Amino acid sequence: QVQLVESGGGSVQAGGSLRLSCAASGYFGSRYCMGWFRQAPGKEREGIAFIHSGGATTYPGSVKGRVTVSKDNAKNTLYLQMNSLKPDDTAMYYCAATSAGYIRCPEIPQRYPYWGPGTQVTVSS
Repeated sequence: QVQLVESGGGSVQAGGSLRLSCAASGYFGSRYCMGWFRQAPGKEREGIAFIHSGGATTYPGSVKGRVTVSKDNAKNTLYLQMNSLKPDDTAMYYCAATSAGYIRCPEIPQRYPYWGPGTQVTVSS
């Protein structure tokens, strides 16, 4: 049973930085993807950063260049470093995972069966 729990969200002023963490437990298999999505009120869930078990990273969407995804395999933890935050970055941020064996990490939420409860990020101007 895969479990994911996010932490590190909070309130920050525009221009600031945050690092989100996602503690993972359970068996992922040898080929997996993990990623970060966000959802603001009234908007669709948006994929922002993904990392493959092989190490490849992808950054779709509007936050490319301001975020970095990484993972610490020894700690079973996924991270999202976010810099130069803007008020538009205000959203609930979710960690997600799939062990479906994709060669390239999918970027849509429907491909991820495992989700954390989310952590709120609020950026004030």
